[in-house]
Amino acid sequence: MSISWFFGLTAFIFIAFTPLLLIENYFSVGDGIRRKKLKFIGLTYVTFLFWNLGVTWWVWNASAGGALMAFLCNSLLMTIVFVTFSNIKNKINKPWSIWLLLPIWLAWEYGHTLWDLTWPWLTLGNIFAFKPNWIQWYEFTGTSGGSLWTLCVNILLFKIITSSNFSLKKTYKPLAAILIPIAFSYLILFTYKNTSALKEQNIVVVQPNIDPYNEKFDIGYNDQFLAMLYQIKGKVNSETNYLVLPETFVTGMTWYGLNEDNLNSCEEVIWFRDSLLTKFPNLNIITGACTFTIYTDTKNISSTARKQQNGSFVDFYNTGLQINLQKTQSYHKSKLVPGSELMPFPALLKPLESLAIDMGGTIGSLGIQKERDVFEGNNGIKVAPVICYESIYGDYCTEYIRKGANFIFIITNDGWWGNTPGYKQHLNYGRLRAIETRRCIARSANTGVSAFIDEKGNISQSTNWWEKAVIQASLKPNDELTFFVKFGDLISKLSFIIASILLVYYWFLRFFKR
Repeated sequence: MSISWFFGLTAFIFIAFTPLLLIENYFSVGDGIRRKKLKFIGLTYVTFLFWNLGVTWWVWNASAGGALMAFLCNSLLMTIVFVTFSNIKNKINKPWSIWLLLPIWLAWEYGHTLWDLTWPWLTLGNIFAFKPNWIQWYEFTGTSGGSLWTLCVNILLFKIITSSNFSLKKTYKPLAAILIPIAFSYLILFTYKNTSALKEQNIVVVQPNIDPYNEKFDIGYNDQFLAMLYQIKGKVNSETNYLVLPETFVTGMTWYGLNEDNLNSCEEVIWFRDSLLTKFPNLNIITGACTFTIYTDTKNISSTARKQQNGSFVDFYNTGLQINLQKTQSYHKSKLVPGSELMPFPALLKPLESLAIDMGGTIGSLGIQKERDVFEGNNGIKVAPVICYESIYGDYCTEYIRKGANFIFIITNDGWWGNTPGYKQHLNYGRLRAIETRRCIARSANTGVSAFIDEKGNISQSTNWWEKAVIQASLKPNDELTFFVKFGDLISKLSFIIASILLVYYWFLRFFKR
C-alpha cells in the first residue's frame, strides 16, 4: 500500500489490498482459531497503521502530537470500515458478498470528505496523480473511479488465488481490468482538445520562499511586500493578466490581518494599487491573506467566533483576495486542516480551542463560508481561488467550476512539512483537479513547488524546493463542463446509499431475524 505512493511504483496498488482480503478470508472460514476476532482486528489495524505511516509520516514535521493523532485515528477508522465489511459479508454469506467491499469502502472515502475530522489524503483514487495518462477518464468519474478500479482488480486477483481450480489462464480478468481503462484513457488523451473561444491569459506566479516557522509571521509585512516587488521586476508588464501570490502572503500590518469591513481602503491593498495596478491597469492580483470580521451584533456570531478582551467577537479567516483597479473580492478557505485551522465540531468542543496546533498565524478554529465563490477579473475571466488543503477535494472543487470558473489557481504554503514527500504529493494531487474539470491550473506556493498544470494533468515550469522563483506562462481558459462537473461524484453518492442500506440490512439480520 505504501510503496504505491513512491518511486513510480503505482501499479502495486492493484495488489495492495489482496493480502488483507486473504487474511479476512482466513479468519472468516477458519475454525478453532483462538481469539479470532481480536487477531483479525489487530492485523487489520497494523496494516492500515503502516500504510498511514508509510505515506504521511511527514506530518510529524509540522506537529508530532497532531501527526500521532492522525496516524492512530485514521488507522482506527479504516479498521472499523474494513471490519464492518467483513461482518456484513459473513452475515450475508454469499459467494458474491466479497464485492460488498466496493460500496462500503467508497462510502467511507466519501464520508471522510464531509465531516470535521476529514483527512482524505489516502483516498485510493489519489494514487493515480502520479500516472495522469492512466486516468484521463476522471473527467467522468473523479477519484472515486480510481478507487473503484483498484478495488475491483484486487478482488478479481483474490478470487483467482482462492479458487479451487487455480490456473494462470484466469489472470486474464484482472489484467483486462487493468489494461482496458488505461487504453481508454490514452484514447481520451490523444483526442481531447480545449475548444473554448476564450483568449489565452498571461499569468505570472511568484514563490517568495519565506520560512513559515521563523520568518513568515514574525518579520514585517512591508519587508515581504518590497521583496516581492523586487522579485517580479521586469516579469510583470502591460500584457500580464494575472499575478498570483501564495496563501497568507498578506499578513497585515498587525498580527490579526485585514479588516473585511473596509478591504478596499486597507493600507495593504492600497500598496498593491499604488505600486502595480496604476502602472498596469489590466492586471488582476490574486493572493492569500489573513483577514478578520468583527461582529457588532452578538446574536449573529458564528460558532468559530472568538471573544476578545473588550467583549466583542471576532472571526479570523484564511482568505483569498483578488485585487484590481475596480474592486477587491474575497473568498474564505472552507476546507480547513483539522487540528491547526479547525477544532473539530466547534459548537461542542469550543472550550478546547486553545489546544489547537500552532502552525503560524492565528491559532484556533478559523471562520468559513458555506458556498464557493469565484473571482471575476476585469477581463471577464473567472478564477477558482482554491486554498491549499482544498485542492485535494475533487467534488468540492467542482462547485467553483459550476459557478463559471475558467481557471483554477491554487495558492498554498507547503513549507510546514520540510523537504519531504508531502509537498510533492500535494502538487501532484492538483493534476487530478485539472483532469476532472479540464481547467488549467496556476499554482503558487510560498515554498514547496509552484508550477503550471494543463487540462491533461501535465506539469510545467515546476520550481525547486526552498528557492525564490517567478514563473510565467500563457494559459487557455475553458468554459466547457465535464460530466464530473455537471453531475458530481455519482459513484461515491450511489455507494453511500448502498452502504447505508447494507448496514440497515445487517442490523436487521443480526437482531431481528434469528
